[in-house]
Amino acid sequence: MIDKLIRATAADGGIRAVGVITTNLTEEARRKHNLSYVATAALGRSMASGLLLASSMKKEGSRVNIHVKGDGPLGTILADAGLDGTVRGYVQNPQVELPPNSQGKLDVGQAVGHNGYLHVVRDVGYGQPYSSTVELISGEVGEDIANYLVVSEQTPSALLVGVFVGANGVTAAGGVLLQIMPKAARDQSLVTLLESRISQLSGFTPLLRAGKTLREIMEQLLGDLDLFIFPEFHQVKFHCGCSFNRVLGALKMLGEAELQDMIEKDEGAEAVCQFCAEVYQANETQLTQLIADLKAE
Repeated sequence: MIDKLIRATAADGGIRAVGVITTNLTEEARRKHNLSYVATAALGRSMASGLLLASSMKKEGSRVNIHVKGDGPLGTILADAGLDGTVRGYVQNPQVELPPNSQGKLDVGQAVGHNGYLHVVRDVGYGQPYSSTVELISGEVGEDIANYLVVSEQTPSALLVGVFVGANGVTAAGGVLLQIMPKAARDQSLVTLLESRISQLSGFTPLLRAGKTLREIMEQLLGDLDLFIFPEFHQVKFHCGCSFNRVLGALKMLGEAELQDMIEKDEGAEAVCQFCAEVYQANETQLTQLIADLKAE
């Protein structure tokens, strides 16, 4: 099953729904960063949430940056997602592992931490990016993102994200976001209904593992509310825009003295991209050229 995102409306346009499958891209992130089970779940939920949030943006090049900083052992979690369907991310302490919680599930809440902050930056493609920070309420990521939408964006929302990872890697990942549009936001019964529908589900990944498609999941949630699923879908993928030229540009910013020190002590320089774990190496000749460029400038 390919990774993809679909959009829908219901209740005469009063409900906006988005669903995304991120199984393959979450597995790619797991392999690139050598993530533990619980770190895979935390980052996978964050990346799926980022794609769901970015899907409502309008201008080409728009992106959403989700920064989770709790007091748990995973440390910082960062996911960066775009309207174009690309996403990347990393976990500060990727190999932390914890025992399952009391329900026998991966204890993401404990690994992230119950105290801390969720910082969301929306770059709409022009002007200054919009940013907002809210306190974590559980560390489970999905609940925290839904709380952010209510508190910061005043949009009643229900969000369900999940990742199933086993001995053979990630076999199911993704999520669904339901939001009440402004014209229907005063209808408290509609808000209560959405929360009830989400709470009745056993989770998102069990549905995928049972063979349910995004369309079938939408039908299960909203099929009796005049559901309309847009026919087109959007492919999503793990993608990082880092490059060797960007690394050279970053090294150049260190200045002549630092570059000369790298040449004398290490005979080169090595840089690792936080987002995709790609390793870049600049040799002595390339560093010497950077110094020459700085002198010429």
